[in-house]
Amino acid sequence: MRSHLVKNKGTARIWIFILIIAVAFLIFGGAFALYYLKGAKKVTSKDIESAEKIAGLRFSRKERNLMLGNLRKNIRSYEEMREVVLENHVPPSIQFNPLLPDTIIDKESIPFSFSTDPELQLPENLEDLAFYPITALAQLIRSCKITSIELTNLYLDRLKKYGPRLECVITLTDGLALKQANKADEEISAGRYRGPLHGIPWGAKDLLATKGIRTTWGAMPYKDQIADKDSTVVKRLEEAGAVLVAKLTMGALAMGDVWYGGKTKNPWNLEQGSSGSSAGSAAATSAGLVAFAIGTETLGSIVSPSTRCGVTGLRPSYGRVSRYGAMALSWSMDKIGPICRTVEDCALVFHAIYGPDGKDLTIVNAPFGWDPSSDLHQIRVGYLKKAFERKSRTKENDQATLETMRSLGIELIPFELPEFPARAISFILSAEAAAAFDEMTRSGKDDLLVRQGQGAWPNTFRQARFIPAVEYIKANRLRTLLMQKMAEQMKEIDVFVTPSYGGNSLLITNLTGHPTVVVPNGFDDKGNPTSISFIGNLFEEAKALRVAKAYQDATDFHLKHPSLNY
Repeated sequence: MRSHLVKNKGTARIWIFILIIAVAFLIFGGAFALYYLKGAKKVTSKDIESAEKIAGLRFSRKERNLMLGNLRKNIRSYEEMREVVLENHVPPSIQFNPLLPDTIIDKESIPFSFSTDPELQLPENLEDLAFYPITALAQLIRSCKITSIELTNLYLDRLKKYGPRLECVITLTDGLALKQANKADEEISAGRYRGPLHGIPWGAKDLLATKGIRTTWGAMPYKDQIADKDSTVVKRLEEAGAVLVAKLTMGALAMGDVWYGGKTKNPWNLEQGSSGSSAGSAAATSAGLVAFAIGTETLGSIVSPSTRCGVTGLRPSYGRVSRYGAMALSWSMDKIGPICRTVEDCALVFHAIYGPDGKDLTIVNAPFGWDPSSDLHQIRVGYLKKAFERKSRTKENDQATLETMRSLGIELIPFELPEFPARAISFILSAEAAAAFDEMTRSGKDDLLVRQGQGAWPNTFRQARFIPAVEYIKANRLRTLLMQKMAEQMKEIDVFVTPSYGGNSLLITNLTGHPTVVVPNGFDDKGNPTSISFIGNLFEEAKALRVAKAYQDATDFHLKHPSLNY
């Protein structure tokens, strides 16, 4: 009897144990399931402690516990914000202004003129026209020595012949181009000449919206994207009478020269990419596939491909050219500018696209005039002394540039950039870019991008999520100090010349918004182009262009072009 009772008690204990396990499983398993089904796990003090390491901070246990309620509330706010669809074109309400309070902008209207050659004739081989500057093409079109239709067909044929090999074309806009060219010819014949870009074929970096035509941003997730409007730059060039012949390649989401369809090649060396991100714009201009192209720069994307492809580019001051209808990468650093064969071509294109449009509210209403014969010696020119002294593969060409400038009677003033940890605040770009492509990162569509390495956008966007808002704002406060230091340094000069990759000039001037003209200045020992940059004061593009033109006129590097024997 006793053994029977013991046996029953043992069985009861087992059942009680099983019941406790089952209840525990239901409680904890349910919570576990709830976490994964609803993503409802609450932030704990341990999570905060781990996050402190990423932000380089240290809090006490009491401070962590005190934060918990507000941090959980923040997460609910983030989730609510993410319910609102934010298109890439919507800017933040906070706007960057490169002008300091005591900066004076000359608002006086300035005359505009450009060079002409009264003896200019058509070449025997019409293919040579592909490498003529806009100034010459404009003169030939205006005098009816060639029609816009003839010139447009010339460039369309070259785009079809060389574009696939260079991987520099995303969309040929031949239907639109022939329509615009025909209209230009009719207007010119009737005496309605719009100006030097009338009838001139050009190519657009494929982040500029074109109504009814694909605008892919060079990235697989957007390869079928079609805009319902034209960007301001596209519209202004159409109003100037220019003829759009192609949408040109760009590194995916404005990084490098790799896009969803391949890697854009350097026409001088097919073993090299054309650099980025205005890869197609520089390559097509260099190869004579367009008369000029439009590029953009956030941190080198006009200067770098122009250097690699041996063409001339203008990165205007921040706040000069409207970015309405252009893909946003970094609202406080993005700039749009021309890539051409000559400095004066850049001046002509810039004149057509600059100024307020009432849509991009960062644009400053400041005049731009151009006189290619203005007195060069009224411009104070500095040179970045340390950059010219450093050892580099371009040193011989860079030193020769200084000698050429001195031979023009230019007195070069030694100049140095402000001592400042500019690289430490460069994550401003990453934070803004991650915000611009927030939805793509959260949706997992970033996996569709071709480049997936440590330095590629997907990884950059993800890691930028861990940049504290406080540090982003602090970086922008430090940026103000950099702007002040740069303004102080440039009080005694109007323009300074530097190797295009001299010191921190590219990074600093992109952060401060200063304009740059990049010009070919020779070739390295492997036959690849090299360049020199002329950096001007804010909104004084004309002075930088004038000095750059004087140098370019004294050399012939811009007259050379790749053989295209492929």
